[in-house]
Amino acid sequence: MLRDRRRRGVDPAAPPAAGKAVAGAGQEASSSDPDERIRQLEARLRELEASERKLATERDILRTAAK
Repeated sequence: MLRDRRRRGVDPAAPPAAGKAVAGAGQEASSSDPDERIRQLEARLRELEASERKLATERDILRTAAK
């Protein structure tokens, strides 16, 4: 997760901004446009789902190797 935050240009030690949507590349967008916020959240969801699949695959590989 820290690597992802660094890749996006977000300070790994900084807490997520409340009331702000992640716009990518470390930019923050105002939550005043609901459609834009939905697009950003859907993009973040896709990113997290891809990360989850990758971690599950890595976990399965490690479990197999440990046997």
